[in-house]
Amino acid sequence: MLARDLIRAHVLPSSEEDDAAHVALAAVHGMDILLTWNCRHIANVIAAPGIRGVIERGGYRAPTITTPADLLAALGEMP
Repeated sequence: MLARDLIRAHVLPSSEEDDAAHVALAAVHGMDILLTWNCRHIANVIAAPGIRGVIERGGYRAPTITTPADLLAALGEMP
């Protein structure tokens, strides 16, 4: 249902059901971090507030959404 809410709120396109499921599963299962290379819809600074809002309105804590490269850079492990 959370995946459906992400699409209904237009924070993810209706054509991207798999992306919505990816985000929703991470939230529902309490993941702290969601790693993805999908910068078009998921790891997107424009979409992030909307995604976070839908997740939190659904009663879940939103994971930090980032790319593997950005996570490694934040950890100081990228050259």
